Amino acid sequence: MSRLWRDQIQVFLAPERMDIVRFSRGFKPVQMSKATALCQHVQGAPAWQAALQQLEKHLLEAVGTDLTITLSNHFTRYVTLPPQTEITTPEEVMSYATFRMREIYAERVDSWVLSVSDWNPISGAVCAAIPRELMTRLEELAVRYQFKLKAVEPYLASVYDRWEKQLSGNRIYLAVIENGRICLAILLDGVWQSIRNQRILHSVADELLAALDQETILSGHKASVELVYLFAPEHPELALPQNCGWSLIPLQTEQLPVLAHYPSAAVNHTEINQCVA
Repeated sequence: MSRLWRDQIQVFLAPERMDIVRFSRGFKPVQMSKATALCQHVQGAPAWQAALQQLEKHLLEAVGTDLTITLSNHFTRYVTLPPQTEITTPEEVMSYATFRMREIYAERVDSWVLSVSDWNPISGAVCAAIPRELMTRLEELAVRYQFKLKAVEPYLASVYDRWEKQLSGNRIYLAVIENGRICLAILLDGVWQSIRNQRILHSVADELLAALDQETILSGHKASVELVYLFAPEHPELALPQNCGWSLIPLQTEQLPVLAHYPSAAVNHTEINQCVA
């Protein structure tokens, strides 16, 4: 079968859920099916194990397809790579990314797989890391169930790539929020300044506001009202207090809606499978 005409499967993996959507392949792909499995993490097991087990249950129908997987920010670690004009080759970029990761995460880097966004010596890039064991398991599943693993992408990167043209201004705050986690990225004149990826322990709004205020303290810059591009499909009612100095701009629009495999609060209960890993 020509790869051009393969069906497409898109998956989102998070600690407590797995979303899977299948599209027919053609000039106008049509959504054929969608399922969500809600998972319960087992103490002592990797955070991704329950969702991966649920994915495997759906892969008998994936033979001969192209599969794209988006990974929750729970499973990903990020660092920014500030511009370095003397770094030009792919080998130099990867050495730089490894150095930056090791500066922050020390020996944990040895158990991760690193990937770097398009490198530009003038604007830098972003490095993302995921557990090597998770990547190995996904590659093994691709062989076992005969599908093409087209891409494995972090949630932040997936959102940024889809809505990049919506982001404007010399200073950009981008908040990607999912259940239990805030990922806050800041760009200045097109250069990645910082990425904060932290757990949510209490109120989503309170922790988002605190993270934003902390970033302005670290940067030493704060306008009277700053704009924040928000992507939070699992928290459609999220709002910040009035007169807090921040104004939220939702990213999803009618023209660019939330992708079908992204997690959302609006899930048809007939599509949900309850599961325990």
